[in-house]
Amino acid sequence: MGNPKAFLTIGRKEAGYRPLHDRIYDYAEVEQTLNIEDRRLQASRCMDCGVPFCHWACPLGNRQGEWQDLAWRGRWEEAYRSLAETDDFPEFTGRVCPALCEKSCVLKLHDAPVTIRENEVSIVERAFAEGYVTARPPRRRTGKRVAVVGSGPSGLACANRLNRRGHRVTVFEKNEFIGGLLRLGIPDFKLGKKIIDRRLKLLAEEGIEFKPSVCVGKDFKTKELLEKFDAVCVTIGAGVPRDLPVEGRDLKGVYFALELLQQQNRVNAGAQIPQNERISAQGKRVLVIGGGDTGSDCVGTSIRQGAVGVTQIEIMPKPPVGSNPDTPWPMYPQVLKTSSSHEEGCERRWNLATNRFIGKDGVLIGVETERVEWEKDDAGKMTLKHTGETEVIEADIVLLAMGFVHPELDGLVGDLGVGLDARKNIAVDDANRTTVGKVFAAGDASMGASLVVRAIASGRRAAENIDRFLKGQ
Repeated sequence: MGNPKAFLTIGRKEAGYRPLHDRIYDYAEVEQTLNIEDRRLQASRCMDCGVPFCHWACPLGNRQGEWQDLAWRGRWEEAYRSLAETDDFPEFTGRVCPALCEKSCVLKLHDAPVTIRENEVSIVERAFAEGYVTARPPRRRTGKRVAVVGSGPSGLACANRLNRRGHRVTVFEKNEFIGGLLRLGIPDFKLGKKIIDRRLKLLAEEGIEFKPSVCVGKDFKTKELLEKFDAVCVTIGAGVPRDLPVEGRDLKGVYFALELLQQQNRVNAGAQIPQNERISAQGKRVLVIGGGDTGSDCVGTSIRQGAVGVTQIEIMPKPPVGSNPDTPWPMYPQVLKTSSSHEEGCERRWNLATNRFIGKDGVLIGVETERVEWEKDDAGKMTLKHTGETEVIEADIVLLAMGFVHPELDGLVGDLGVGLDARKNIAVDDANRTTVGKVFAAGDASMGASLVVRAIASGRRAAENIDRFLKGQ
């Protein structure tokens, strides 16, 4: 596991971001890379710790110590093979995962964890560059057919694993592009879409059939779906965003975050959007409501569109800086996160609730907010207290980035007749089975909105269970 003493002599070195004055004028990936020698030295910092908490924290069970040792020794192809055994798409997770593994690294106790995520993406990019990653179609086919509905990370992972087991897999996607939120929800400056295209080309060469612009339940009837396929896996994500039903919600200028992000990704792909439908922050004051990753993506996109000012507000308190005693190591730390987008120019504020949207002639001009306080009761539960102290924030555009609540409940889900749980997600058992015979579900559609890495893990698990079902086990 790396050089046992390297962590004592070699400091943590991150690749960092492209210069701010350069990156805010384009949508190219903001993250830079280290040279190979520096990357090997960073991999060597992975020490032979007694309990590999990085492995424990990773939803995929990646064997970080193993492939970092191989990278340090310059055995890049073996490092990639080890990584690919547990992670179907390390080029995705290496870019957009919040690195649960790093937060659990033993060296995190000294605030200098191994650069696991950067090392991961370096291994897979070297593998592509040197030709280690090639199409490997299955040698035999089972004669079984599986439909995967939804082409996000869980759907692609499920399709990949089932295809490798010899089943014929067809992936249906309602949008014009394959990739789900990887394609349309994550900005290009975090995940370049050529990275997705490169992987999809391999999957197609291995025998997976992709059908974009096909809405199952509408363009392709569910009855026909159940008749033609031996199993179905629903991986449609948690597509319903959390709304803010306050006064003025219908004003022009108030949008869901994904309305902006999806449109900009389509524009970057060459789509022509009618001017009257275009959401643009150029020359406007932008208010982002919601302090998570989606809100951060809205900040970076608004800045690139030419906003004159961006403010991001959050109803929760400002997280601690550096460490949080409520989430000690090796737990994922609930601390203040500053993204590349925040560094590009954004005012961030906490403890603000939204009372109403203010408009003039049907157009947004401002938002009335109220300062709130949070108190813990005897059971440790946080309770909200309104102070009555209000403030109007001037804004021309508001972007609601408050998360997602559940999958679309009409259309496909309704036609299939699958049951829902208390949160209105698709109800599944421990084997990913729904209440309908050969219909399975995975990813955010079944577990609620989560991380890309957890969606991939869920898709892999669903594939294993579907494979057992098709074999009569």
